[in-house]
Amino acid sequence: MSDANVIPNDMPLNTDDSPSVVLELIYQLKIKDVMCTSLITGEKTETLRKLQLIMRESYITGMPITDGKTLLGIVSLEDIIKALDKGYIDEPVEAYMSKKVIVLQDDMPLSFAITYLNKYHFGRFPVLNKKKELVGIITSRDVINTLLVEMNKEVQRLEKMYQEGVHAPNAFSKMEFTIARLDFELAGRASTEIKKALKSRNIDPQIIRRIAIASYELEINQVVHSLGGTISCTIQPNKVIIEAADTGPGIADINLGMQEGWSTANDWIRSLGFGAGMGLPNTKRVSDEFYIDSTPGVGTTVRSVIYTRIKEGEQYDNT
Repeated sequence: MSDANVIPNDMPLNTDDSPSVVLELIYQLKIKDVMCTSLITGEKTETLRKLQLIMRESYITGMPITDGKTLLGIVSLEDIIKALDKGYIDEPVEAYMSKKVIVLQDDMPLSFAITYLNKYHFGRFPVLNKKKELVGIITSRDVINTLLVEMNKEVQRLEKMYQEGVHAPNAFSKMEFTIARLDFELAGRASTEIKKALKSRNIDPQIIRRIAIASYELEINQVVHSLGGTISCTIQPNKVIIEAADTGPGIADINLGMQEGWSTANDWIRSLGFGAGMGLPNTKRVSDEFYIDSTPGVGTTVRSVIYTRIKEGEQYDNT
């Protein structure tokens, strides 16, 4: 596990105004790419004093309590200090550990880990797999260290492209991706590939960022709300068109669906960190042109157009 003693309470990153290269990595990476898998865990019958010694020797400030691969709870340095202060340090941890633990899933996008770290101000989050087994721990230090390594790789890639004299093509091209219902493991794949294609054309990073937000939000919407669909990206010399077409329940009231925070996601989806009701509003916000059509019981089509070159006499509002 990472050294949690130097982990700040707030992440110096977010998914709104971080540099574009960092944002791309945040949406591209999964939690399983970042989490620590060398776990130090305790058992419910062990005393708080024993766990205190383990935490001190391992230079950590929190431990998951498990039964095999099943997460039972978590104990923090604060719990140890309270036990010392109130005199129950030699009692089993089972009665004093935190049992209502907020967890992440390993196939979630890294963006959700950053959101959780900023929202809850915890030093660490346990990570479970699809079988609800404990497979890792993620801290802000893990996130920052991984991003630094990946940013260095990206710099090397760009330097290599420059040295090889790679130039941006201007030809028309189209990409299409199939999106499966509730496939969180591949969620973000389409938007990642779209960003790669745009970067190879030397498009303004701020424009790429807007396109990335639109494609990612529409992709996640299909994963969460539809029965499956497609995301297409048409790259033209002066604009990029992102179109999402799905089958499924559709939207009965589009005006309501466009309201920030309105969502039909169930409690399970929300517990995973999805379904916040910001997908369509965020897509419209970053688009120069936005179109949506939905038929209940049939499906939904959304089109986002973002210009890569400013029209004569116009200015973009990127707020």
